Amino acid sequence: MTGTLLLALTAGMLGAVNPCGFALLPAYLSLLVAGTSDTRGAVGRALTAAAGLTVGYVLVFGAFGLALAPLAGWLRPRLPWLTVTLGVLLVVVGCWLLAGRRLPTPGWSARAPRLTRSWPSMALFGAAYALASLGCAIAPFLAIVVTSLQAGSTGQGLALFGAYALGMGLVVAVAALGVALLRDGLVARLRVAGALVPRLSGLVLLLAGGYVAWYGWYELRLAAGRRDALHDPVIRVAAQVQRALADALDRIGPAVLLAALAALLLAALVAKRAHRPRRP
Repeated sequence: MTGTLLLALTAGMLGAVNPCGFALLPAYLSLLVAGTSDTRGAVGRALTAAAGLTVGYVLVFGAFGLALAPLAGWLRPRLPWLTVTLGVLLVVVGCWLLAGRRLPTPGWSARAPRLTRSWPSMALFGAAYALASLGCAIAPFLAIVVTSLQAGSTGQGLALFGAYALGMGLVVAVAALGVALLRDGLVARLRVAGALVPRLSGLVLLLAGGYVAWYGWYELRLAAGRRDALHDPVIRVAAQVQRALADALDRIGPAVLLAALAALLLAALVAKRAHRPRRP
């Protein structure tokens, strides 16, 4: 059982950088950075956003594996269109930020944008992340988790589901916390960074969204039997980057990721105490 749990944990880690959706990880980090306008609560924002994204991701996978598997034949040919749509939406958001605009605040305040701070919005982004990743990452999930549930091993299946979610969440949390602390440190030292960060985030979103839309188009061309898709230079370069990330995560393993998360949390705690005003 321990070996199977470790396998599910590793599968969740690799699911965060799957070939279909790995470009959405920097897109998510860009949304997280662009949506923070103060240097308070970086740890809380990053961990809340990571938890929301992870929950959205694994719930979509769970729903697909348990309830939608019989419809997989009908859904699979239509998934690339969802990928293209998601990519185009990210390109639009990236252009919006590049133009110096802020993300909209749905009904609370016109000051700091809260769209990317809220747990539900990150869960929705995680669901979109999962939809873009289904074509590449659903097979390991089905093989490890759903097979155990369908075989009647409910306890083991739920444990594997939790391990998969933990693996995904580890990668996202380490990346989110590292980026949030780096962003807050830059803004604290450079006033101009406060104006540059949203635009740089917009550029990352633009590039990531463009790749996601292109990948969906690539899948549609493959399904249509077009041979030019087999030699797509964009996909070839991106596949090399994705394989390097996946190999690095596989070599690092969950223990090192947990240690990195603990070190980042400790660094955040030390920084918070260092900046706390002293009482006279």
